Order: sequence, then structure tokens, then C-alpha cells
Amino acid sequence: MTLILNNQNVRDLLAIEDVIDVLEFAYQELAEGRGALRRRSDTIVKSDTAPDAIYALKSMDGIAPSLGVSAIRINSDIITHPKVGENIRRVKVPAAPGNRYTGLVLLFSTETGEPLAIFPDGEVQPMRVAGTSALATKYLAKKGARSVALIGTGWQAQAQLRAIGSVHEIADFRVYSTQKENRDGFAMEWSEKLGTQIRPCDSAEEAVAGADIVLLATNSLEHVAREDWLEPGMHISSIKSPEIGAEVIERCDVAVCHVPHGRPTQEFGAGAVLPDTIGADIDTLTKRIGLDDMPTLADIVSGKAPGRTDDSQITCFLNILGLGYQFAAVGSVLYKKAKDAGVGNAIPTDWLTQIEVP
Repeated sequence: MTLILNNQNVRDLLAIEDVIDVLEFAYQELAEGRGALRRRSDTIVKSDTAPDAIYALKSMDGIAPSLGVSAIRINSDIITHPKVGENIRRVKVPAAPGNRYTGLVLLFSTETGEPLAIFPDGEVQPMRVAGTSALATKYLAKKGARSVALIGTGWQAQAQLRAIGSVHEIADFRVYSTQKENRDGFAMEWSEKLGTQIRPCDSAEEAVAGADIVLLATNSLEHVAREDWLEPGMHISSIKSPEIGAEVIERCDVAVCHVPHGRPTQEFGAGAVLPDTIGADIDTLTKRIGLDDMPTLADIVSGKAPGRTDDSQITCFLNILGLGYQFAAVGSVLYKKAKDAGVGNAIPTDWLTQIEVP
């Protein structure tokens, strides 16, 4: 039988600690050359669904042999790029029936090839991003880090907030976004949920001043971080390439990337374009900072490269591009928990396999 899970199942079953633990194991496997992955692929055409919209079909996959699984994540998105405040943003349109989004993960067995589970990516996606950021702080933030500045208040920011507290004993949370109502509402909501005070700040500079860890979690296509934010001992991380410019990265004593390539493979239909912003100039950024030669998260987790070696160092983690490999790792935990709990809707695997040779 193949399990069909929904986002509520994921919320009920999967803890952020599970995500961090399995990712740490999986990155070690990847560094040793046993795991394998394919760079994300985006195919983009113009869309008439909304003004100046594009349609993007995105896929990424990976294989985690020690966990016995492979996974492919597929997104079918209508995307717009409005200007909000000072920055151009990447905003998905919930155009599916019922004002919904479409993102799926297919999990397969590496022993039989059969489909083990199918589930939406809405809950797993921010958890694997935040889990990756939190794991990086284990190796890159200074010992005894206790203050966090969170830049952003969206769904990615919520996950970052949950994840960082599972790695460090944080006593001081600050949050900033360009819209006051968002940061005030976020601070109130998550102070109650986490049982700790989160302080909304009137400027990014106020939020980051004296912070041990700065977590960028925005949908901006412009640079967010500033060079003059950086202080000795600070760790700063991004969840996409536009958030941090080269001048910030060059000021860091230790810079670690997620993967040593800056952009997905991209194919465009006639008339389909992406916004031309400084932050979107990934090729210039990757060349300037020497991304090809930068140590990866897998390198520092496995001990192939050092992380932070001194509490005074400024460190940076560039989560420029995600991996389908992460969905395989996290999917393996989710599947086991669902099986053990008897959760999900099972359908005959025969519906998804065949006797004909494909």
C-alpha cells in the first residue's frame, strides 16, 4: 500500500527536532559520497492567470541510500513579483480550486522502487529550510548564543523561529519586517505560542544590534542584509541568494554554502522573464564570492571543513538553493512515523505501478 498524507498529518507527526537530526545524518552521508541528488530544475512560461504572472514547473530530487528512500518534489506554481515597500517580492498565487497551492513530494523505496508515500510540501518545506538553518548554527554560531534577530514574518520565518530554539537556549528574540502590523502581530502570536517574549523592532538595525544570530527569512528579491550590521561573533544566514550581497559575505571570517551552485537549471518559454534586480544577479554573486570553492554544510557537518573556530569570528550560512535530497531524508522519518501511528490514507500500490516495462 502507498500512503497518502496531508499537511495536518505532517503537523501531528513531525517535530522540528526530527528534521534536524535526520538532516545531520543525511549530510554526513552526502559528504561521504553515498547520497546523490539533482540540481533543481525550473521550467517557466507566461501566465494569463494574473497580471504579469508566470507559470513555473519546478522539480528537485535526491536519493538517501542509508535511509532506503528517494524523493522528488514537484511544484506547479503561478508566481507574481509585486513591489512591497522598498523591495520586489516573489509571491505565489493560490490559483487552484479553493484558493490553494500545488506542491507534492513523492517518496520511493530504493529497495523495490515502489512509491511509499505522497504528501503535500506545505509543512515539510519550511521545516526542512528552518532545520537546515538551525543545523548550520550548531557549527557556525558561537558557543552560548542566546540572542536572535529574525528578519521576516512569513511562513518561513515562523519555522525559523521554531527551529532555532531547539538548538540554542535563546533568551532574547527580536523580529523585524517592513510592515509594522505584520511584525507586531507576529511578535504577539509567537510570544504566546512559544511562551517567551518576542520583541518587535522598528528597524532592522535595532533588531540586529548585538544579536548573536541573525536569521533572514524573507521573500525579497533585493538585498536585505547590510555590511554595517556585522559585529564580531555574529552569525548570519539566508534562505535565498538575493538576501545577502557579496560585500556582506566578504566581510565574514567563515562563509559556508548549502550547495556550490547558485541557481537552478532554467528553461523559459517566449516572453517569460524574471525580475531584473541586483539581488537576482546570482551569476555575478557566485563568481565574486567563489561559491564553487566554498565549503558546504555537508563538509562542516562531516568534519571535512572547519566551522567556527573562534567566538569572535563573523560567520555566514548561504542557503542559496534547496535540495530534493532533503525531502528524501525528512520523508523517511515522516513515513516511518505515519506507519507506526497508522496515520494516512492507504491506496493500492498497484494503482501506481505496472507490469509493462516503462
